[in-house]
Amino acid sequence: MAIFKPFKGFRPPKDIAKQVASRPYDVINSEEARLEVKDNPYSFLRVVKPEVELDPEMDIYHPQVYQKAKENLQKFISQGWLKQDYSKNFYVYAQSWQGNKQFGIVGCASVQDYIDGVIKKHELTRPDKEEDRMKHVRVTNANAEPVFFSYHAVSEIDQIVEKIVSDPPEYDFAAYDGVEHQFWVIDSEQIVEKLEDLFHGVPAFYVADGHHRTAAAALVGNEKKNQNPNHSANEEYNYFMAVLFPHDQLTIIDYNRVVKDLNGLTSEEFLSKLKKVFMMEEKGKIQYKPNHLHEFSMYLEGKWYKLKARAQTFNNSDPIGVLDVTVLSRNVLDEILGIKNLRTDKRIDFVGGIRGLEELEQRVDSGEMKVAFALYPVSMDQLINIADTGNIMPPKTTWFEPKLRSGLVVHSLDL
Repeated sequence: MAIFKPFKGFRPPKDIAKQVASRPYDVINSEEARLEVKDNPYSFLRVVKPEVELDPEMDIYHPQVYQKAKENLQKFISQGWLKQDYSKNFYVYAQSWQGNKQFGIVGCASVQDYIDGVIKKHELTRPDKEEDRMKHVRVTNANAEPVFFSYHAVSEIDQIVEKIVSDPPEYDFAAYDGVEHQFWVIDSEQIVEKLEDLFHGVPAFYVADGHHRTAAAALVGNEKKNQNPNHSANEEYNYFMAVLFPHDQLTIIDYNRVVKDLNGLTSEEFLSKLKKVFMMEEKGKIQYKPNHLHEFSMYLEGKWYKLKARAQTFNNSDPIGVLDVTVLSRNVLDEILGIKNLRTDKRIDFVGGIRGLEELEQRVDSGEMKVAFALYPVSMDQLINIADTGNIMPPKTTWFEPKLRSGLVVHSLDL
């Protein structure tokens, strides 16, 4: 069963919470981050993307970058921009976007649960990205950003959250992108103990977003355990910060593909090969977004196409074989376009559905890319099934929105 514990979070005062809260480190590049922090001394990007305060020519993985993260985190604390709570609390973090509202509970998951597979993943991680976040955790000695987990909804937990959020939130603001963020502190010892007990009855947690941060936090915690001859299993480094959302409140959006060339084929030859994989319908200039599983859309030479996968291209009894990313990868990207490794091939790029079909058109019309594919999103049920069966999704399969804001609460590893 899963372990989920309260902690003494470091949080911003209410009057600057909106200015402190930032986008997570991995959805914004260094140039964009520099623009965002320019007129905002409170931006938490100064901690999670500290290169914004260093020479733009410096390698973002240089040791000075991680040292600057540590210095800035200490500055935020010394300036009172982050203040530690007196008691070990859980927190409720709500996000409202496009008519949907999701309520997550912020606490600390167990390093040992990750090692033992109680915390289940559905994607592979890249060693270079793991090492980057491990260095950030090691040097700052903190989990600066929470990871995004899900669990099978528990009605009693839902009822507790519903009661808590009937009171005014500690933080309540809308970000520039229109997402509303609300935050409540659960400091009732009785409720904290009840939630901890209820989560201990949950069989598994699922990594939704933040596989690299999860792996990094767990690996650093395990390092600290192995380096401590007096390890007792009660140390704060045995846990890392996460936000747990019930599975029935989450929505996964599409994660699309753009490809630089047609692998030496003419457009006519490419379309001819595609007809063996899909039933095709030309849509012309009219944008088309897939509406069902095994339905795709394609943008090529200024035209949209509706594609429906033929029966022989998928396997409904296979958790991986049924996925549309698998259908596309095996039958088109690999067999026709010669893209064998989605993680390393420079001819392919990935576009989150949050950017819309317009982004796919722009990438192709500019000449940067030759063809774009839009996919129907994976469901939470599919994600959980894949994780439960020990399978791994193809790269860049899931895109969760809205993203968690960083800086609303920080977990120190030596409380």
